[in-house]
Order: sequence, then C-alpha cells, then structure tokens
Amino acid sequence: MTRRELDAAGITDPGLRTDYGVCRRLNARHGRTYFLATRLLPLERRSAVHALYGFARWADDIVDDLDRHRTPDEPGLLLTRLEGELAHALRTGGGTEPVVRAVADTADRYGIEVDLFADFLASMRADLTVTDYPTYADLRAYMHGSAAVIGLQMLPVLGTVVPREEAAPHAAALGVAFQLTNFLRDVGEDLDRGRVYLPADLLAAHGVDRPLLEWSRRSGRGDPRIRAALVAAEALTRDVYRDAEPGIAMLDPRVRPCIRTAFTLYGGILDAIARHDYTVLHRRAVVPRRRRAATAAAGVLKVARARWQAPPAADRAALERKGPGRG
Repeated sequence: MTRRELDAAGITDPGLRTDYGVCRRLNARHGRTYFLATRLLPLERRSAVHALYGFARWADDIVDDLDRHRTPDEPGLLLTRLEGELAHALRTGGGTEPVVRAVADTADRYGIEVDLFADFLASMRADLTVTDYPTYADLRAYMHGSAAVIGLQMLPVLGTVVPREEAAPHAAALGVAFQLTNFLRDVGEDLDRGRVYLPADLLAAHGVDRPLLEWSRRSGRGDPRIRAALVAAEALTRDVYRDAEPGIAMLDPRVRPCIRTAFTLYGGILDAIARHDYTVLHRRAVVPRRRRAATAAAGVLKVARARWQAPPAADRAALERKGPGRG
C-alpha cells in the first residue's frame, strides 16, 4: 500500500519515498485511531498526512523523554537540533532526519505556512519546563501550538469547498478537541511525567489539586471530587467537538469520511471514559476493537459514495476557488 500511496502522490525520488515510509510506520505504530482514519483518505493525500503526523510524533517523543537514559538537558538539546534541521529542510529540502525531509517536502507541495511549525515547536519546548496550567485560557494558548496548528496544517492537504479561512477555525477546534480527549484519557500517565494538563481552575472548582490527583494515582482509590472534575473536563471537551463539527462539511467530499471517522473514534474515547466511570487515573480508556472496526467499515462505505458522487477534478477545483453560493 505504501508504494501505491507514493505513486498516487507523485513522490518519485527514491530517498523521499523512503523518508515517507518512515513516517507511515510511525503513524501505524503510535497512532492507531489516527492511522485507521487516514486509510480512508484518497491515496494521493495519505503520504502528506503521514509526514505531518510523523514529525509531530518525533517532536513529542523528544519532550516526553521516552529514552530513560537521557540526561536532563538532552531533550532540550535534541529539540534545538530538530528546530535547526527543520529550518534547513524547509529552506533547502535537505537534512539528516527522514521525518524532517518528508514533512518539509509536504510543506512545499501544499504551501503549508512555516509559522505553523514554529508555533508547534514552541509548545513542544514549553513541555520541557511547564508542568501545569492555571487556567483554561493558559491551556488554550499552549494548545494553539500543540494541537490547533495540526488542524491548520492539515487543511491544505485535505482541501475545502469554501475559502480556507472559513474552515480554519473549525479545523483548529478539531485539533484541540482531539488533544483535550488525549489529556483526559492520559491523566494518570501525564501525572507520572510530572505534568497536569487539566486546568487548575477547573480542578479547584471541584476541590481537586495536584496532591489529590497524586494520592489517587498512587493509592488506586477514587474520590468524588476527582470524578466531578473529570465530568466537567469531559463536558468542556464535548463543547469543543461541537465547535469543530461544522467544519467537516466544508472539506472536500472525498476526505469527509476520514475526518468523520476520526471525529467519531476520538469521541468514542470520551464515551469509554464515562463508561469506566472516569477512572482514568487507574486505567486507560480505549474504544473497543469491534466498535473501531464498525466505524471504519461505515467510513469505507461513505468513501465509496463520496468518490462516486464527487465532481470531476476541474469542477472541484473551481468550486474550491469560488466557495458555495458564489457561482
């Protein structure tokens, strides 16, 4: 399948084909939900999505310090090196890291704004020193770089049937919704890394602070105050999903099934958290394999319908330029 994706995308350079293959494997290994949804995209767009995900994953692994043999200063040095590699690759197309070469090629092919990568890396650098967020506004500022820009990077790849700036706020909101879902699912794991991504003001409104979370994580015992705070965090996250959802209809019809599937699967993580009574400090909530398969199967049917109904490429391009209601 990798060869067909690369051929469809017009990626012919042997070195770049290898680089994109590295990104695809990262996506397949680490982003099960995301990778499943990506397989519903038109062939020619998948490699670009793999590159964007692969780069984000590469940076995330640096700041999460998955290599326990690193010195305390090493993640920062590695992130600085990555920033330099990316700047060089965006400028020249060269570099030593396969993931960086692939994402630079994607940025060039799709005209992705360079500033979006700078904002992303700024948030990754914040993870090296910032361990909690006093307010939701503070967290949203962080998530602009860590999540919203991912949605904005994706827009040129996915294509829209409205002016891109009209779809942009919804794409950014979808990135934030996905990350808030991950924050809620991974409260315990993040706490083990010394981080709390749930805003302190939201927690305090229910009588929760870091020591209480640490006690619950350590003891394996629940607390009604923690449950109430997690219920509130879920409600906040679902509000962001509602902000994001109208943007799906603004995308190229052929990519909507992919994004709808991702939307449904990530929302399913919230359902699983509620089903397990918000015990995220003690267990990781996952969407059951049967439900993932059923959602993906429904997505396949929608893909087939979208491809059958999609206008010819020339007509679609004209529609994207003009937007609805401007003909």
